[in-house]
Amino acid sequence: MNLNFFKQARVLDGGMGQELLARGMKPNGTLWSASALLDENYHQLLLDTHRDFVKAGAEVIVTATFTTRRKRLRDNNVEDKFEYLNKKAGEIAIKIKKEFPNVLVAGGLPPQNLTYEADDRTEDEIKKNFNEQAKLLDPYVDFFYFDVWSSIKEFRCGIEAVKEFKKPYLVGIHISEGINLPSGEKISDIKNVINDQLLGVMLSCVSPENYEINLNEVKSLGVPFGFKLNGFITTKPNPSYSENYLKSKTGNPIEVLGKREDLTPENLAEIVKKFKDAGATILGGCCETRPAHINKIDKLI
Repeated sequence: MNLNFFKQARVLDGGMGQELLARGMKPNGTLWSASALLDENYHQLLLDTHRDFVKAGAEVIVTATFTTRRKRLRDNNVEDKFEYLNKKAGEIAIKIKKEFPNVLVAGGLPPQNLTYEADDRTEDEIKKNFNEQAKLLDPYVDFFYFDVWSSIKEFRCGIEAVKEFKKPYLVGIHISEGINLPSGEKISDIKNVINDQLLGVMLSCVSPENYEINLNEVKSLGVPFGFKLNGFITTKPNPSYSENYLKSKTGNPIEVLGKREDLTPENLAEIVKKFKDAGATILGGCCETRPAHINKIDKLI
């Protein structure tokens, strides 16, 4: 694909997992969006949700693979479905591309251990996990999206892990609050690991307020930049998100992270316009952003 794709304003999709829950999907344990892959009765719902984001204006859809990593599957006693679930996510996404040939499919590679926390395992372990998942998604995707990663070590491992597939990648850095990644590193440290296959750098699953704090730092990297903004109250609960979520009774992250009521489609579009006017070109939503939000963002282009 064209490495300059994100040098002009582009609209990404919104938050798949939360949208599926809002549409009636019953989660299996903490499998979240992967529940729609595991239960074939939800395959049409997943397809329709992808389609609705595209109809709302999304030019890029992300595969529903945030919880098809081995760790989350193992926690829910379905690790034996690893290959099937990742391939199924790709198969469903590619159906949308056949309907809408101009839409790009991003292979979503999630953090391979815990969410919103730096992966403290060895680089060999991390690299192996990224490579295994990327290999399954590769036949279906235009590029890889490093989705909500929390340390520079993860980016170094991920970039190395996808090199063999000769596809570009989009960086999605997570910052829960303040200006540092959960690992304690700075956004600018990403410059030490990126290569010529970079499409751009985003902050992923962050609040609009946190993005504003870090906008100039992201912009200073000198590459296409943007965001996937969430509608959670926090991504840094105490105790940690992972510790809390494993005890979840509903399988819905808002049980732990809360849901904001102020980010209406109109309000979010006003915020996005400000960031777009500052130079952001990668415009998308994360958890709790629905097709109506994406449609309002699309009207800014």
